[in-house]
Amino acid sequence: MSPALTTANCLIEIGTEELPPSALRTLSAAFEQGVLTGLSSAGLSFDTASVKSFATPRRLAILIPALELQQADKAVEKLGPAVAAAYDKEGKPSKAAEGFARSNGIAFDDLIKVETDKGERLCFRSTVAGKACEQLLEGIITEALDKLPIPKRMRWGSSRAEFVRPVQWLIVLLDSKVVDCSVLGISSGNQSYGHRFHAPDAITINKPADYEQLLQEQGHVIADYNKRRESIARQVTALGKSIGGNAIIEDDLLDEVTALVEKPVALMGNFDKEFLSVPQEALIYSMSEHQKYFHVVDAKSGSLLPCFITISNIESTAPEKVVSGNERVIRPRLADAAFFFETDKKLSLEQLRSRLKNIVFQKQLGTVYQKTERIGDLAEGIANAIGADSTAAKTAGQLCKADLASDMVLEFDKMQGTAGGYYAANEGLPDAVADAIKTHYLPKFSGDNVPDAKVACAVALADRLDTLSGIFGIGQEPTGSKDPFALRRAAISVLQIILQNNIEIDIQQWIATASAQHNSLKDPVASTERVVDYLFDRFAAVYQDQGLPVEVFAAVKAKTLSSPLDFDARVQAVAAFMQTSESESLASANKRVSNIIEKSEQEIQASDFDTSLLVEEAEKSLAEAIEAKEQEVLPLFKDANYRDGLLKLTELKDCVDNFFDSVMVNAEDPALKKNRLALLSRLRALFLQVADISMLATTKR
Repeated sequence: MSPALTTANCLIEIGTEELPPSALRTLSAAFEQGVLTGLSSAGLSFDTASVKSFATPRRLAILIPALELQQADKAVEKLGPAVAAAYDKEGKPSKAAEGFARSNGIAFDDLIKVETDKGERLCFRSTVAGKACEQLLEGIITEALDKLPIPKRMRWGSSRAEFVRPVQWLIVLLDSKVVDCSVLGISSGNQSYGHRFHAPDAITINKPADYEQLLQEQGHVIADYNKRRESIARQVTALGKSIGGNAIIEDDLLDEVTALVEKPVALMGNFDKEFLSVPQEALIYSMSEHQKYFHVVDAKSGSLLPCFITISNIESTAPEKVVSGNERVIRPRLADAAFFFETDKKLSLEQLRSRLKNIVFQKQLGTVYQKTERIGDLAEGIANAIGADSTAAKTAGQLCKADLASDMVLEFDKMQGTAGGYYAANEGLPDAVADAIKTHYLPKFSGDNVPDAKVACAVALADRLDTLSGIFGIGQEPTGSKDPFALRRAAISVLQIILQNNIEIDIQQWIATASAQHNSLKDPVASTERVVDYLFDRFAAVYQDQGLPVEVFAAVKAKTLSSPLDFDARVQAVAAFMQTSESESLASANKRVSNIIEKSEQEIQASDFDTSLLVEEAEKSLAEAIEAKEQEVLPLFKDANYRDGLLKLTELKDCVDNFFDSVMVNAEDPALKKNRLALLSRLRALFLQVADISMLATTKR
């Protein structure tokens, strides 16, 4: 007789109507996590490394190998009253003791006595038998589904069950056994369904290990999301190469298409070459956003080719008809783009800009037209400061939002800026103006490119500084998760533009200028201070992404700087300083000096130091070392070479340590005490040329 099985392969599949493509991966990952968490919480082990999830538009499934079929028995121990209080004066069980026995369903005589750190006590011990896995699965699956991140659930038919889409079938298998359970009003079975057209009949799953293969061979479904994604990418790439081009595969589009199909078949279609006169960004937008097509560019020139690749969810016997249908659909879209482009070109950007007088930017801050006036003036000033063409910057700043009133952008909102750049070139405006209009929205997201031309940088900075100063000035700065004007993104973009282009600029000056341009602000000075603080606080997120300790940022921020480029140079210098073996001792010394000076009853200045009052050898050595280092590092600091300067200051470690080991700072002689404090103040001032190094001491303890 064979021994009873202790583990089994488990398959769970929720069959539905079409799941939303934008949420498919999220739902699949959350479902897997919910089920596995539920099993782990129930004390059921499984082969974690071999768990596999499946997700298609019609199903969420998970295969769990070597799942334990039975919970382990659980020993239960409950402590009751102390033995001394368990009997009354007559030696009979007390009410408390009898109540404890009764609450555990046993007689008083069945309780045992155990020694504890609080003395001898009554104790109840028992063993609770573990439950079978099949008894627990229904609750685990239900809880996992209930916790899925579904903003709005729906009901279908007369059922009271709620899910993102109507549930059609349910599989819950432990090896070949169907687990008797019901989820979302559907009873479990062992029948799945494949492709809606290629395999409409039920497919019997006799064991979990066969699931993926059966669906692919009999059901014409690639159930594994990643395999389906890879298949699409391979097919699209191959089709692009077949015509001497490169198919452009963007991750977001690839993910969406993968979530739309179960049997991907890539097909290539064409469109009229005449449409290539339209800005290619508009054509690409039409193909990808509206039709979910991949576009193809020439392998040598990189220019757009008059073709597209669509992913069909059916292997047609007449693929040319599928292609023809897609070509008929895309033509009106491209014709619209061409019409908008030709219509917009009949107007100058200044004429389009005049329409902005009727578009409100923000009620208290005026219209978009007024915003462009401010951007133009501010861009002109910034351009002068950074050595750019100020005339081009002002023109670009005034015209940078003009395309918001164009037909092209009204139809294709992602064309803002890009469309304006094309219209500026068509109008014959300088290249610098067209480039600035086209790129001033960059960076649009984390990791995106930033403008690299000086005129474009001036306009991009002016646009964001105008928004930041205005919104802060009317008291609508971000709070918590609310940031309707994307000020966090704007602030980080300002820093990225400055750092990546090495722009030396006093940002406080230009925020103050931007604030002064807003006539509606009650207190431009206070607004400027808040924006500056907010802007530099965003540096924390930038450095967190770089893996730098928060104390490095705090040490530099204590300097109250106004140049982001200078701020960054100091941060990188302090980060390098922290990697040295001497930094711990020197940071602690700076902290100690700071505390001593702060507690001093008299005001101490580094200029109060007098070499004639030096007595101890240790203080003489420190004074000489500081004098030498001042001569060596101050020129480096003046040239913003903070890194080399700080690293040279690490050579002071032995002198500083020897000073604190040998010299009594708070000497009885007031003159000696003041002179030693002045010497320490001089030491601290040397480090403060870069940052408040004392703030690193907490990290170094």
